[in-house]
Amino acid sequence: MNTYIEEMIHNSANKRITYAEFIRAALYHPEKGYYMKNDIKIGRSGDFITTSNVSHIYGKIIAKWYAENHLKYHLPAAICEIGGGTGRFAKAFLEGWGQYTSVPLTYFLVESSPYHQQLQAETLVGFNNFTQYQNISQLRNFTGLIFSNELFDALPVHVIEKKGGELYEVMITSSEHGLKEVLVPLENMEILRFIDQHGVSLNEEQRIEIPLEMEEMVKSISERLTCGIVISVDYGYTKEEWQHPERKNGSLRGYYRQQMYEDVLQFPGMMDITSHVHFDALIRSGEENGLRFKAKQRQDEFLLSAGILDELADSYDPNPFSEQSKLNRAIKSLILPGGMSSAFHVIIQEKGCDSSKRE
Repeated sequence: MNTYIEEMIHNSANKRITYAEFIRAALYHPEKGYYMKNDIKIGRSGDFITTSNVSHIYGKIIAKWYAENHLKYHLPAAICEIGGGTGRFAKAFLEGWGQYTSVPLTYFLVESSPYHQQLQAETLVGFNNFTQYQNISQLRNFTGLIFSNELFDALPVHVIEKKGGELYEVMITSSEHGLKEVLVPLENMEILRFIDQHGVSLNEEQRIEIPLEMEEMVKSISERLTCGIVISVDYGYTKEEWQHPERKNGSLRGYYRQQMYEDVLQFPGMMDITSHVHFDALIRSGEENGLRFKAKQRQDEFLLSAGILDELADSYDPNPFSEQSKLNRAIKSLILPGGMSSAFHVIIQEKGCDSSKRE
């Protein structure tokens, strides 16, 4: 991958590329990209852990929530999961759905990685009500629930910095010592539009990520949703939170073998690269594309309101390795203060749902 990045830089007009170009290549190159390679990425053997892979209870509770709410919104029993990963969430959702309702369910999985598509197919052996797509463009006139977990934080972003009162885009070039950053006066009109439209404000010597592809993803989701609910689970900040001194260096991070790296130019194609979501921009982009904002909750609050405590075992099991003990520990890890869920938020949006028809 290093050679490929070097060639990208060499072939560019000014011998430099944007962070968005670098991240897109490092994560999504068809053969060399991190997400596209045949390597384990999620879980204790991979580079990072997601809440949907902590336990099957996560997918089960989302299934419980939609089993109740698809009736309230008069929506069909259909879900599209974007970025399905290993398929563990899908399996938990499908199993949970069968426990809460007898209504037949249709499940769509959108996953760009052939490796993960294969893992999904293996995980979902025995289920015949799911369809796999490689791109969201294959989804047509969908009605139901569109769900994603840590989708937006994995999209390519541009990086800008304020220095001497002026705005610069942080670009990437190469030297005899490897890849390095260079500041270039900000001229990208789309970035300038984003800054103005979403009220992005930088303090002196602060840098921040600009998620232009987030806007495109929101637009794509809305275009393919005729009527339904969109649930996006991710970590991020509001405009006010971006102003805190601890955010001065932005949020771009890399994860390699369960270790966090601030320098994401290391190990291209071998590490996960993420950035925190601009929640206000995500919500506003949704509104501008027909997705009406309904709610924003911390993930633990959402899980509690969805009834996760009902799943706790009625009696104590002294065997720490029993299924009930494992389940109880997973539930506690998802709702206790300081746990994984406190860092995540659940954004709920809707499109084309007639509120007058709700129960």
